[in-house]
Amino acid sequence: MKLQHYKFSVAPMMDWTDRHCRVFHRLLSRRALLYTEMVTTGAVIHGDRKRLLGFDKSEHPVALQLGGSEPGDLATSARIGEDFGYDEVNLNVGCPSDRVKDGRFGACLMAEPGLVAACVAAMKGAVRIPVTVKCRIGIDDQDPEVALDVLARAVVAAGADALIVHARKAWLNGLSPKENRDVPPLDYDRVYRLKAALPQVPIIINGGVPSIEAAKQHLAHVDGVMLGRAAYQEPWRLLAVDPELFGEAPPHASMKDALAALEPYIARELAGGTRLHAITRHLVGAYHAVPGARAFRRHLAEHGVRPDAGIAVLREAVAMVEERAAPVAAYA
Repeated sequence: MKLQHYKFSVAPMMDWTDRHCRVFHRLLSRRALLYTEMVTTGAVIHGDRKRLLGFDKSEHPVALQLGGSEPGDLATSARIGEDFGYDEVNLNVGCPSDRVKDGRFGACLMAEPGLVAACVAAMKGAVRIPVTVKCRIGIDDQDPEVALDVLARAVVAAGADALIVHARKAWLNGLSPKENRDVPPLDYDRVYRLKAALPQVPIIINGGVPSIEAAKQHLAHVDGVMLGRAAYQEPWRLLAVDPELFGEAPPHASMKDALAALEPYIARELAGGTRLHAITRHLVGAYHAVPGARAFRRHLAEHGVRPDAGIAVLREAVAMVEERAAPVAAYA
């Protein structure tokens, strides 16, 4: 995968970046690299693969994030992901939840760089697509100056194509996963120093990036920026990605146009038995801070959950919003 593909991405987020969310985000940016929610190797190998891994062809480029720590299982899962058509496979070494820790994957693997390297090597040996790693700058009492360097050099030596670094520690003891997203201080400079130390390795920064303007500032120091909550909670920001970061027109000139373009997908999904709310729950931030946004959210919340809810519910909600005349400029 070319370096340009790493320039901007939307973070993998549990319960959020499912296939419906990704189709919506793709209508806002052609260029953003999209990620699945983390899927465990056990689920990939033994679960309903079509349900867990199936995605719409419009989502490309799209990456599969895996959770696991057994090299053989990760190799098998990576190969399955490649066969499904994913453009990249990513190893999660950053999630701090207790469930992940108990399963010996996620952020706790920061303490086992040799194992992470073995996992990367096994995945690289199994697929032709890029293999990347998403990690923290450290965990618990680790010194980030040492821990991040050791992990990064180990996975790069094992063949990792890029490293995505959430620029804060994960505290595995004493903080909840939610607290781990905010409480440990961000240290962007640590990620910048990693890039300076590894100039030939694509380094992508993640964590607390609030806007596309902030992303542009980070790109002066690293190869790519990954947006998480800002992209999900205020998806209108993605309309600025292509013009601001790539010098190209967005897929649609306004959020209203993007939501209209989503209708054929919604119709196909409804015909296949998907409930409208499964899709529209990802749209509630579409008009954040725009007149009528509250009415838009309320209408989707009240009517989108009905068993018989159809596209008309979304159209009615959109009609309650005063669309900005120049949304891309305003949202940039």
